[in-house]
Amino acid sequence: MTTGTSTYIHPLADVLSSHIGAGTNLWQFVVVLPNAVIGSDCNVCSHCFIENDVIIGDRVTIKNGVQLWDGLRVDDDVFIGPNVTFTNDKFPRSKHHLAEYLTTHIEAGASIGGGASILPGLKIGKNAMVASGAVVSRSVPPNALVVGNPARIVGYVNAENKVQETVDFPDQRIRAPGTPEPLHRLPNVMDIRGSISFGEFEKEVPFAVKRYFMVFDVPSIETRGEHAHRHCHQFLICVHGSVSVVTDDGANREEYVLNRPDVGLHLRPMVWGIQYKYSAEAVLLVFASHEYDADDYIRDYDEFIDLVGASK
Repeated sequence: MTTGTSTYIHPLADVLSSHIGAGTNLWQFVVVLPNAVIGSDCNVCSHCFIENDVIIGDRVTIKNGVQLWDGLRVDDDVFIGPNVTFTNDKFPRSKHHLAEYLTTHIEAGASIGGGASILPGLKIGKNAMVASGAVVSRSVPPNALVVGNPARIVGYVNAENKVQETVDFPDQRIRAPGTPEPLHRLPNVMDIRGSISFGEFEKEVPFAVKRYFMVFDVPSIETRGEHAHRHCHQFLICVHGSVSVVTDDGANREEYVLNRPDVGLHLRPMVWGIQYKYSAEAVLLVFASHEYDADDYIRDYDEFIDLVGASK
């Protein structure tokens, strides 16, 4: 059967909702309860169940065998693989029902691989990718790629092919015209007694320094940073071990591996920075151009993208 002019509902589906957008296809043995909302141009494959308090955006693909429970919010252009498991109650008991179920939010453009499990009350950020079989127990930031049980960040979308091993420190790098190179080679004096690396502020470190801090003893699964600064410059040196740094200016995303003490990375204002993949013994030294100011931080990625767009 069909509803409207282009929505298709298979004769073997049980669809009780009238809130279904044009161009959406609901295939055999799909069950949709009356208050569910499904947008336009979606494709819901066979043997899916959609409960009442579920809102699905436009151009969403839901593969076979997925149950979407009360409290789930799915934004536009999301892909949900076969047999993905969503939950909405941290401590379920038979015949016990919550007055209000936890909200799980899958943001626009995210993809969830087949067989993944998403615990309740989490957010899967824009364009994030959840690998098949992952068990997601914490919210996933925008653009992150997570795998495993519990799910951990192993990369960032559109940055994996731009990893720059600083051991090689290539002379040429493909960058947008006028974009300054963030990596800096620091002096390194070596002899049989050991090595010395040094730098002068406003020379090798390209700004006056008001503050420094060190990051260490970070579990390898943890991710730090995940913010931009409005005015503050930062200069990162991994003085021991290794750490990966993702930079994002709103148009380009690059990943750098800091793994030697004679290389620094300059994070300019209005560049989103992420540090992850800390080795067990990593020590990250950070010089900052400003004293600590909580108002200088931009911690929401959507706000950052809006501000970057407004400045162009």
